[in-house]
Amino acid sequence: MVEAIGWQGWLTVAVIAATLGLLLWERFTPDKILASAALVLMASGVLSPAEALAGFWNKGVLTVAVLFVLVAALKTTGAIRWIGNWVLGRPRGLLHAQARTIGLAAPLSAFINNTPIVAMMTSAVEHWSRRTGLPPSRLLLPMNYATILGGMCTLLGTSTNLIVAGLVLQAGLPPMNMFTPLGVGIVAAAVGLAYLLTIGRWLLPDRRSAFQQARADAREYTVEMLVEPQGPVAGLTIGEAGLRHLEDSFLLELIRGNDVHPAVAPGMKLEGGDRLVFVCGTHAIRELHLLEGIRPATDQVFKIEHGDGQRTLVEVVLSAFHPAIGRTLVAAAFRSHYNAAVIAIARRGQRLHGKPGEVELQAGDTLLVETDSAFLARYGGSADFLLVNEIDGSGAVDRRKAWGVLGALGLMVVANTLLGVDILLSATAAAVAVVLARCVSLVELRRSLDLRLLVVIGSSFALGAALDRSGVATVVASALGQWSAADPLTTLILVYITTVVATEMLTNNAAAVLMFPIGLAAAGQLGTDPMPFIMAVMMGASAGFITPIGYQTNLMIYGPGGYRFTDYIRVGLPLSICVGTAVLWAISRLWPF
Repeated sequence: MVEAIGWQGWLTVAVIAATLGLLLWERFTPDKILASAALVLMASGVLSPAEALAGFWNKGVLTVAVLFVLVAALKTTGAIRWIGNWVLGRPRGLLHAQARTIGLAAPLSAFINNTPIVAMMTSAVEHWSRRTGLPPSRLLLPMNYATILGGMCTLLGTSTNLIVAGLVLQAGLPPMNMFTPLGVGIVAAAVGLAYLLTIGRWLLPDRRSAFQQARADAREYTVEMLVEPQGPVAGLTIGEAGLRHLEDSFLLELIRGNDVHPAVAPGMKLEGGDRLVFVCGTHAIRELHLLEGIRPATDQVFKIEHGDGQRTLVEVVLSAFHPAIGRTLVAAAFRSHYNAAVIAIARRGQRLHGKPGEVELQAGDTLLVETDSAFLARYGGSADFLLVNEIDGSGAVDRRKAWGVLGALGLMVVANTLLGVDILLSATAAAVAVVLARCVSLVELRRSLDLRLLVVIGSSFALGAALDRSGVATVVASALGQWSAADPLTTLILVYITTVVATEMLTNNAAAVLMFPIGLAAAGQLGTDPMPFIMAVMMGASAGFITPIGYQTNLMIYGPGGYRFTDYIRVGLPLSICVGTAVLWAISRLWPF
């Protein structure tokens, strides 16, 4: 059977293996890796150009693209923040806080993509944490898992479900509607949420967030220096004075009179009386004292947590698409590009010590930056960042427009479920409505449209098509059938487990596209209804609980929660087992063999 796949099959296997390796290496962005894989399959003749590019006009992918408009409107108007502030209120204790976050996140994510929900609620949870003293590590992971569980319940809940629905249409099968996954999804959500509020809550770590660690360190090692009026550096630029290339410290900002200049440019000229704020370790303070023409300020007035309208502290989490991934801050010109000075970097929940400018950045790194007050408006919807959170800032909520966006979203759901309107058509109508109502500007929409994610999804379809065309999917399905002794339920379990493993190693969308043809081939060889295997792939591709890379929102809370990789395994592995058991039980009852 293995020999029957030919050179096309072996090339497909090699391309998929190389893709997996490059994604795990994180040296290149996922869009470049997946697009290159699709190009290789097309250039080699495994796929025709039409087959390699078919994913980009798949109905599920087009629906994901249209929903970016609604996501941008939800962010811009502050609709999710408004709902969160109204529902969350003031918790009476840790269990009450966990129940409120989970109780809000799960139902919201059934109808709204979970990425903006996690972004907005992460900000709310961090404010809660500072006000009440509750550790964010006990709140963010349950909230994140709740959004994944809620997203399993409808086609709108996650892009994975929409993509599988698009693959179903592409395969010529009966179309899925908004609530086709509800039966299985609600059982999985009920079991998963019960676990999170019982056993799971005792497995959560009690830890400060990466921001709290970074702020404490930065406050401890902030040094203020004065430029002497007649000193040798007065009249020189920052660069000429050698202040941008110190060994163990870096210049954070310049204060001149009442004006604050964060992320000061190297060409700015120094004047007598300027206050220079440096961030450094205790061993680097001597280096500053030896500089000629500047002296320590006797009245240290700088406070890193002080917001005066000219400076603001922002916490960002780098996405896998950020152009600085694999490069240092200096090489990527981060300061000048974003007009933001990086105070500290956290990775895998821990503060990285040393000069931030010398750190080679990775996806998921949490950066604490000082910048101007317009940073959030400029980059709040940028695909460069998974999370942009203004510290101690609440953000404005436009209630009238928020009602408009929520109303359009509600009408979209009603049109799809009660009136039978195609989901792409109803989503497009809702998107046009919010744009015409000026709930989101074209500038904000352009920033929020994640073209690189669409490239990843569209290119993933080429890998799935290659598995199908080359015969690899049939071979894998045959192997699963042999391992299960041709028992449909056992084969279903193997398909689900394989999909979960693929999700944890790749991404949810790529796992769904790769496993879909294998699931269909398994159903065909067994002579059974393909729907149980389709649902197993759909649910398994969303069940990314065990690693930070299994699901995008897992990465978003990595730094803000101060988590370690092992935290995801300790809390997520039992959750994955509970949810998997619930999913397989529900599928076998709803679609019996």
